[in-house]
Amino acid sequence: MKKVYRGLLMLMMLSFVFLLGACGAKSISESNVLDIIKEKDKMIWGVKYDTKLFGLMNIEKREVEGFDIDIAKEITKRLLGDEKKAEFVEVTSKTRIPLLKNGNIDAIIATMTISDERKKQVDFSDVYFDAGQSLLVKKGSDIKSIDDLKAGKIVLAVKGSTSAVNVRKKAPDVTVLELENYAEAFTALQSGQGDAMTTDNSILLGMASENPDYELVGGNFTEEPYGIAFNKGQTDLVNEVNRLLSDMKKDGTYDKIYKKWIKD
Repeated sequence: MKKVYRGLLMLMMLSFVFLLGACGAKSISESNVLDIIKEKDKMIWGVKYDTKLFGLMNIEKREVEGFDIDIAKEITKRLLGDEKKAEFVEVTSKTRIPLLKNGNIDAIIATMTISDERKKQVDFSDVYFDAGQSLLVKKGSDIKSIDDLKAGKIVLAVKGSTSAVNVRKKAPDVTVLELENYAEAFTALQSGQGDAMTTDNSILLGMASENPDYELVGGNFTEEPYGIAFNKGQTDLVNEVNRLLSDMKKDGTYDKIYKKWIKD
């Protein structure tokens, strides 16, 4: 009986310690992430690994490359004095916000469109890239624009992106098949599982540049302003990044990075 009593007492004490620690611990939103970044002397970015021109893993170099990556490196350089202090973690459209909320990353720069719905979950920087949603099809396709997406047509999109939502609004009769990432979606298009693929034109242009049998059609049917995302309440960090972005545009660094990756 004494052993049982002691066991219960020990369990109660451990529970009390756990609750005390939980109450005393600061949540991500309560912490000043800018101070934390400076203290640990590195900035952890959530980036895409499968998006040509913006964030694509170079297998030979074993490093991720692209427009988003260079923007993140430059911000880190100006914030911490060295671009090598930028650390990159792979995210997808579906995982990026949960990873940010959990504190696994400090910021997201991953072709992420600023939207009112997302603003409920995260705070955004100023717009760092203007994109628009379009359609990618095999050359010779009877799909020439969003108006050709009728019942019986299948459009491929990525889970967790605004693209699937937008195309359902613009073409309510079409079937939308959502895949895990852009590579899977494009592979599905190549294998005939869909009639078109939709996402931002900037991403589709990267695919078309490597696959001449495919082309963008119909122009853009949405506006997709990209922003860098942060946990809610990180005003100091948002303001600092906006200041650095503004400086980059004023001194020509932004244009240099843009021309390197986007070209025409």
